[in-house]
Amino acid sequence: MKIDKIRYIIGTFLLVSIMALGFSKPLKEYIEIPKHLTLFEGQDFTVQSTLPVTTTIQDSIYAISTAADDQQISVAAKESGEGEMMVELAGIPVKKVNVNVLSDFKVIPGGQSIGVKLNTLGVLVVGHHQIDTEDGKKSPGEIAGVQVGDIIKEINGKKIEKMSDVGPFVQESGKTGEPLNLVIVRDNEDIKTELMPLKDKNDEAYRIGLYIRDSAAGIGTMTFYHPETKKYGALGHVISDMDTKEPIVVSDGQIVRSTVTSIEKGSNGDPGEKLARFSADKEIIGNITRNSPFGIFGELHKQVNNGIMDKPLPIALSHQVKTGPAKILTVVENDKVEEFDIEIVSAVPQKIPATKGMVVKITDKRLLDKTGGIVQGMSGSPIIQDGKLIGAVTHVFVNDPTSGYGVHIEWMLSEAGIDIYKKEHKKAS
Repeated sequence: MKIDKIRYIIGTFLLVSIMALGFSKPLKEYIEIPKHLTLFEGQDFTVQSTLPVTTTIQDSIYAISTAADDQQISVAAKESGEGEMMVELAGIPVKKVNVNVLSDFKVIPGGQSIGVKLNTLGVLVVGHHQIDTEDGKKSPGEIAGVQVGDIIKEINGKKIEKMSDVGPFVQESGKTGEPLNLVIVRDNEDIKTELMPLKDKNDEAYRIGLYIRDSAAGIGTMTFYHPETKKYGALGHVISDMDTKEPIVVSDGQIVRSTVTSIEKGSNGDPGEKLARFSADKEIIGNITRNSPFGIFGELHKQVNNGIMDKPLPIALSHQVKTGPAKILTVVENDKVEEFDIEIVSAVPQKIPATKGMVVKITDKRLLDKTGGIVQGMSGSPIIQDGKLIGAVTHVFVNDPTSGYGVHIEWMLSEAGIDIYKKEHKKAS
C-alpha cells in the first residue's frame, strides 16, 4: 500500500512536469490504445502502454483487466452497445476512448480453388488493327479516336453486349456508306464518336480496325462465404484485362469449381503460378456482380465446403490484427484445401478502406518446397489468426516470392455489400 502511494506521488509529479513542458498531446499518443475501439461481442483486445496506466469503467458493455505492472490493458466485450472508458496516469485522466461493441458476426472461410468467367459491360477494345485498303493501311477505329481500354457500349443507338453484336452493324455500314455512331465508355464517362468501316482489299470485307473482347477467364481462391446472405468474396484484388492492364468493368460473370493440376514454382524476379482447369461438369456455383480493387463478389447458388474449416468463424477488424504467427487456407494439389503456416510481418490498423493492409510471409516449409512462396492463383487465400478470419492474401513481392501483401477482411465484407455495423446498438447506461 505504501509503495503504491509512493508510485502515485512520483507519477503525479512526473505527469504534471511533462504537461507543464507542453507534452500533454504527445503523451496521449504515447499511450497506444486507440481513441476509437470497435469489438464484437465475446471478443477482447489487448494493448500495451509504455507508461503505467489505469482505466475507469463508465458502462457495462465491456470488462477491463490490467497486468500487474499496469502497462497492459485488456478490454473484453460483453454485449452490443456504445460507451466510454477513461485512461488514467497516476490517477489523472489523460485519454478518453470510445468503445463500440458490435453484435456477434461470423463467416465461413474459403480456401477453395475457383474458376472465374467474366463478361464485360459492352465489348472491350484491346488493340488497333491496320486494314490493307486500296489507299494503304489504315485503322478506322484509331481514326475515330477509339483508344485501347475503351468499352463500346452502343452502336447506332443499340446496346452492345457481346462481340457478335458488332459484325452486322459493320457490314450494314459498309453497304450503305453511313458511319457507325458509337457510344464508348472511357474513365467512367460516355463519349460519342463516328466510325467509318473500311474495306479490306484482300477479302472484300468491311472492318473497323479494332481488336475487341467480351469476356475473360482465370482462376483464384475463395476467401469467405456468408450463409445468411449467400454472399461471398474471392481473390482480394481486381481482375484486369491481360492486354490493356485496366480493370474489367463487369456486366456479369460466373464462378465454377476448379482443380489445380500443377504448380510453376516461384523464384526471385519470377512469380510462380497455379495451373488449374475448370471442373469437368462446369457447374456454375455462383455469380459475379462486382469486380473491385478488393476482389470479386457475388452470391453463391449453394454452400461449398473446404473440408477443414466448414463452420463459421468470427472476424477480426484491422486494429485487432497483430504481428506474429497465422495460417492460410489454399489448394496446391487437385481440389484439396490445406492449412499452411505464415507470419504477419506488419499490419496497419486502417480507418478507411485500402488494399495493402498487411505484409505476410510464408513460413511453412512444405508450402515453400511446393510453390516457392506466394504464386498467382493463391490470391484470395483466407488468413486465419487466433481462430478469427482476418483477411486474404493479395499480391506477391516480385523480388521475394515468400512474402506479399494481404487485405483486411472488413474491407472485403464491405465490398460484398455486407454491413457489419448496420445493427442498432443500445447506449450503455
